[in-house]
Amino acid sequence: MSDDTAKPESSGHISDTDREEMRRQGILITSLNEIYNWGRANSVWPLQFGLACCAIEMIAVAAARFDIARFGAEVFRPSPRQADLMIVSGTVTKKMAPQVVRIWNQMAEPKYCIAMGACSISGGPFKQGYNVLKGIDRYIPVDVYVPGCPPRPEALLHGLMELQKIIKAEKLTGRDAARHLRKDTELVYPVPDFGEHDLAPPRNPDLKQTSEPLVRPTKA
Repeated sequence: MSDDTAKPESSGHISDTDREEMRRQGILITSLNEIYNWGRANSVWPLQFGLACCAIEMIAVAAARFDIARFGAEVFRPSPRQADLMIVSGTVTKKMAPQVVRIWNQMAEPKYCIAMGACSISGGPFKQGYNVLKGIDRYIPVDVYVPGCPPRPEALLHGLMELQKIIKAEKLTGRDAARHLRKDTELVYPVPDFGEHDLAPPRNPDLKQTSEPLVRPTKA
């Protein structure tokens, strides 16, 4: 005879309330995915290079007043092979675009890109100029857009925090796995060459250029 008063078996799921209470008692429950992404999100190493006036704001972020070290991203590396974040800070001329793509290809995966300022996003006030690239996302994938001309250091820190959210939300397996873990994603991008009248190709056809500001959409 079954006991009708017996409690249903637990599904093994721990509610957020219970998880928070256990954290207060010094007990942490996590997953390999969470702790792996937590470590990566709090140890982002930006590449040490700048293109134009936005680079001055990027330098200010690393100084004492704004102190990017609070986010674990103070290690600006002079070599692309030791960096995992490219901050495209300023105007990208068509003469410089091939070098930016070449440096991006030299960076090891997983890597991320922040387009800082109106110039790197869309060409900015020089958009109608024949010599300025109308958005670095024509050739490399951009994870976070930080608008402004130039954006203040606080805006770049906000962009970094949004990038940390993206990293923490990445999956290690499955259909929604991170970009560098998917076999169907091309990780080496074609370096444009100087054609007769313009860069050839004029853009990377495998990339979807977006005009949405600040952050790429992510699944909850």
